[in-house]
Amino acid sequence: MRTPVVQFHFDFGSPNSYLAHKVIPAIEQRTGVKFEYVPILLGGLFRLTGNRSPAEAFAGITNKLEYGRLEIKRFVEKHGLSAYRYNPNFPVNTLQIMRGAVAARLDGCFEPYVEAVFAAMWEQEQKMDDPAVIEQVLRDAGLAGGRILERINEPLVKETLLKNTQQSFERGAFGSPTFFVNDEIYFGKDSLRDVEEEIERCKAS
Repeated sequence: MRTPVVQFHFDFGSPNSYLAHKVIPAIEQRTGVKFEYVPILLGGLFRLTGNRSPAEAFAGITNKLEYGRLEIKRFVEKHGLSAYRYNPNFPVNTLQIMRGAVAARLDGCFEPYVEAVFAAMWEQEQKMDDPAVIEQVLRDAGLAGGRILERINEPLVKETLLKNTQQSFERGAFGSPTFFVNDEIYFGKDSLRDVEEEIERCKAS
C-alpha cells in the first residue's frame, strides 16, 4: 500500500473552500490519509491565470449565479452544514488572513487558526479584512491575535504565501478549492468524491 500525498490549496475568501474544509475530516477518517492544507492567495492566482471570481465572471449570464447558489444549498443540505452563512461583507480582501495562516503554521497553531478564520468568514459573518476584527476573532479562539498580525509583514511569511501561490499556478491551479492527489489535480468541492476515489486507488496500487 502506498499512501498518497494529498493537498488542499485554499483561500478563506472562497465559500466553496469552507464547504470542502467541513467535509474533508470525514474523507480523512474513511481513507486514513491526512490532507495537507496549503494557503494560497486567490487574488494572486487570478492574476497569474487571468481568472476572475464567479460573481464577476458570470455577472451577465442569466441563471448562472442563481444555479451556483442552488448548488451550494444542495451541498449544505447533503452534508448537514447548517452553520454556513453567506458573508454580507463578501468579497473580502484575504491578504492579511492568508498571510496569517502562514504565520500560524510557523507558530504551531495552524489548525485552530484555520478553524477560527473559516468560522468567522462563513458562519459568523465577520469582516475579515479589518485588523481589529481579525485580532478579536483570534483572541476569542484562544490564539495570540496580536502576534500573528505582527508576523504577517515578516519577509518569510510574505515570501511563503507568494511561493505557495506561484507553485499552485505552476501545477495547474486556477481557483480555490484545488486538490492534488500526488500529481493529479482536482478542482472544486464537487470533485471531492473523485479525490477520495483517487486516494483509494493510490493506496491499492
